[in-house]
Amino acid sequence: MKNSKGLLALLGLAAGAFGFWKYKNMTPEEKAKLKERANNAGKKIKETYDDVEGQLSEKIDKLKDSVSN
Repeated sequence: MKNSKGLLALLGLAAGAFGFWKYKNMTPEEKAKLKERANNAGKKIKETYDDVEGQLSEKIDKLKDSVSN
C-alpha cells in the first residue's frame, strides 16, 4: 500500500514537471489559447454553481412553505 502511494506521488510529480516543461515551450499564441480555455472552464463552473445554488434555494423555500402550512 505504501509503495503504491509513493509511486502515485512520483507519477504526479512527473506529470507536473512535464506540464511545466510543456507550458514553458509553448508559443505566446498557445499560451493565450490555454488561458482562454481555462477562463471559459472557470466561467462554466461558476455558472453551474450559481444554477445549483438557485435551485437549492427554491427547493428550500418550497420545503419551508410546505412545513409551515
